[in-house]
Amino acid sequence: MNLPHIDFNWLAVIAAAVSAFVLGGIWYGPLFKQVWCREAGIDPNSAPPHPKLTFATAFGCSLLAALMFAIALPPEAGPADGFGAGFVVGLFFVAMSFGINYAFAQRSVKMWMIDAGYHIAQFSLYGLILGAWH
Repeated sequence: MNLPHIDFNWLAVIAAAVSAFVLGGIWYGPLFKQVWCREAGIDPNSAPPHPKLTFATAFGCSLLAALMFAIALPPEAGPADGFGAGFVVGLFFVAMSFGINYAFAQRSVKMWMIDAGYHIAQFSLYGLILGAWH
């Protein structure tokens, strides 16, 4: 694979990774917790808290995804370009890959839309932050 450039801003990458955490807290908290838990067969009022390792793994994955997105994003990309690229990656790479898995796992369309929507928003935010803050 021939990557376009290896020049990126570490602070922007970290900010993008943190944005995924903040978005996730809102997305899977007040916005969609009740519906998502119901679709997953979990009682939202008695779900155990996630262990620290889960959060560490999620942050590590977010950091790696933001890093690779920063490397792949052209250096001349601005905020709108980054947002558009993130939207395309989130929708056509991540959400469609989830769609395949969710179809075979026979998970609900609602659950897929919530999870896919999060990743579309996540990568759109990555692009916006990385495009704005080279």
